[in-house]
Amino acid sequence: MKLVYKTALAMVLGGATATTASAADELTIAIVNNGHMINMQKVAEAYTEATGTKLNWVSLEEGVLREQVTSDTATGGGQYDIINIGMQEAPIWGAAGWIEPLEFSADYDIDDMLPAMRNGLSHDGTLYAAPFYGESSMVMYRKDLTDAAGVTVADNDSWDNIKAAAAAIHKPDDGIYGACLRGKPGWGDNMAFITTVVNSFGGAWFDKDFKPQLDSQQWKDAINFYVDLLGNYGPPGSEGNSFNEILALYNEGKCGMWIDATIAASFLEVDGVAYAQSPNAGNPVGANWLWAWAMAVPAGSPNAEASKQFIEWATSKEYIKAVADHPEFGWGSVPTGTRASTYAYPEFQAVAGFAAAEMAAIESAAPAATDLKPYVGVQFAAIPEFPEVGSAVAQEMAAALSGAKSVDDALAAAQSAADAIMKEAGYY
Repeated sequence: MKLVYKTALAMVLGGATATTASAADELTIAIVNNGHMINMQKVAEAYTEATGTKLNWVSLEEGVLREQVTSDTATGGGQYDIINIGMQEAPIWGAAGWIEPLEFSADYDIDDMLPAMRNGLSHDGTLYAAPFYGESSMVMYRKDLTDAAGVTVADNDSWDNIKAAAAAIHKPDDGIYGACLRGKPGWGDNMAFITTVVNSFGGAWFDKDFKPQLDSQQWKDAINFYVDLLGNYGPPGSEGNSFNEILALYNEGKCGMWIDATIAASFLEVDGVAYAQSPNAGNPVGANWLWAWAMAVPAGSPNAEASKQFIEWATSKEYIKAVADHPEFGWGSVPTGTRASTYAYPEFQAVAGFAAAEMAAIESAAPAATDLKPYVGVQFAAIPEFPEVGSAVAQEMAAALSGAKSVDDALAAAQSAADAIMKEAGYY
């Protein structure tokens, strides 16, 4: 297998030797602690062998990662050579000069990158972060449980039907919960899912003047629905659950339905999983999100060229093949949602029963501004203030879910906090 890795590396590095392939003795890389990122640490051992560059990995829970990476990058702290960021940050940070523009060799084949990912990580046509994996969101459900209960889950189903299905398969005495959904506070945790629910109810974060709309009827309807669904048919302690916690519950056979990142399908270990496009409450636009965990280089890094070289390898076609050929992984574990070519491999198609549903979700995601949602972004707003606004609102939504506050009180507090942030930022 080492020969396979070296061949792939030679293609990306242009045959460079260990002494010329990298100007850095070592690189420090901040990554989110999700499965594909953890796998990369093993696959990249071959990169160190081929180039002589030592890779220091800092693996963090996503909320902690966002906080630390934002602080370090904004202040020029220089703690990391390469950072994991996403579509909310990349265009904004690129425009602000916080991260380096990325240009790769012709062999990289940037035209193979899915347009949704390339556009979402660019500013004015310049790529500022390269996607390691991309995702939308969809329903992942246990068809054996829905069949036994005599209910169905359809593409773009109504939320009322989803709730009825959750009720039918919910058997907490047997350790099975009807729906497992994000509740852990964070703008990219509970608010990622909650925002898609709000969108589907016809709500939005801001109006055209960027005044928060958290006290609207659409937000009230959406949050009442969310709290009711998860409170009645979800696992206890949902206010502490995000992606990794729910993935563990699902693989323990405790979740009947999970509506979350399409990338989760790569890591599901239970039998009989089926997939459906995200539900809505009359408005399908924005009912499924769009995201990429991507790799970027902080501006002014002394190891910028070596960092870009690593990113070119780690987000290339050759990296996909290296994962597929790795003795611990294989085609079922390759990072998806970034390149069209991945979906064309017969070996991938044979093991990825989720592939068509994932691609349909990514292609149907709608990040562009609309009259209803006058800002770019699906589950976030592409403005610098959004992480602060989203984090403040996230705490209030977790309080409503746990019962510490009523939905009305939580939304009133969220509206007040968001309004104060946006006024201070000078929007109105």
